[in-house]
Amino acid sequence: MHDAALVRERARAVLLAHWVSAGYAVPNPTTYPWQWLWDSCFHAVCWADLGDDRALVELQTALSVQSEDGFVPHMNYVRQPTASVDYWGRAGASCITQPPMYGHAVSELIRRDIDVPEETVARAERGLEFLLFKRQRCPSGLIALCHPWESGADNSPRWDDWCPGGFVLARWRKTKQQLLGSIVSNDQGSAVSNPDFAVGSVGFNALVVFNARELVGKTGNPHLSKAAEELAECLASRWDASLRTWVDDAADQAGSVRARTVDSLLAMLVVDAHNNSAAICAVAEDLADPAAYGATYGPTGVHRAEPTYDPNTYWRGPAWPQLNYLLWLGLLRHGLTQVAAQIARCTVQGAMQSGFGEYWNPDDASTTGAVPQSWTALAAVLANTGADLPDSSGNSADQDNSVDVQG
Repeated sequence: MHDAALVRERARAVLLAHWVSAGYAVPNPTTYPWQWLWDSCFHAVCWADLGDDRALVELQTALSVQSEDGFVPHMNYVRQPTASVDYWGRAGASCITQPPMYGHAVSELIRRDIDVPEETVARAERGLEFLLFKRQRCPSGLIALCHPWESGADNSPRWDDWCPGGFVLARWRKTKQQLLGSIVSNDQGSAVSNPDFAVGSVGFNALVVFNARELVGKTGNPHLSKAAEELAECLASRWDASLRTWVDDAADQAGSVRARTVDSLLAMLVVDAHNNSAAICAVAEDLADPAAYGATYGPTGVHRAEPTYDPNTYWRGPAWPQLNYLLWLGLLRHGLTQVAAQIARCTVQGAMQSGFGEYWNPDDASTTGAVPQSWTALAAVLANTGADLPDSSGNSADQDNSVDVQG
């Protein structure tokens, strides 16, 4: 494990180098020069862990383009509001969203004794309420995506059925452009459905529940809590024991939505331990298994046995630091500290070896993504807690080194 102080120093340097006067850290100055929603929410967590007041500033900037109906766009063009107007059909922001990590960000800031204004908390609540009450639902009850970009994992093998003739990068890029044209928006320009891409992503829905619970834990909002718990029950029903994963909901239940990807395992964050113990144990085993997702530098983004697995290609197999962070949280929630420690340690090593890359090959930490990428500063959070976790040998007298679920 790298020295925690060095990791945190490197993470801080990346965030500071990417900070812009508009009030956020660009993910990467060249590849990603604007503000992205879930990136900035992760940045806020990193800033807070590093004891920097930019945590609240960045979160508030991300929520500043929220529509009156609660919708939070996934891109903010505060530095150049006229950019991409023709592309999105609106000025200053995009017309789609991303995983609503602002609930977790608010919770983490409060946990670290940062005074989060009531208005910022209220914005986060309204954002989640938009998704829970105003978005189209799939037959299973899962919230439907309006575009692959909303999942965060836009080139995932799970979307291959929507690429005519099978996945080819140029063809898929064209398809993603076309899917923007079939989005149905309300009178405020907020995306509510897409008949050409009505997919209930397990990963996205798990993050809606997770973030809603994080907020409810601070506000006690019963309306939000009830909706989140109902959605959690819908998620639990998507478990497929033969695949050892939760499966997305789409018209073709036997299609590419059954591809085993690590973001589908995020349901572990929110499913009930008592009723889903076998599933949670299976996920923990597979995350550590080198024949499944296990790897030297963090879990593979796609199960190694999938024919689409490619450890060097964007969303087709590399390790992703933000997903590893979420998996780590899920494992800790269930008391699976040994596997959590392994993921934390491997992710920190991958971050350092790749130069804080956007993503990296899970076996050698080489990367074809943007370098450096700001969300990889999450390595600072993981390194900061590493001392409390067991080492790679599993030798720790006061930690649970089994994969038994702790209810």
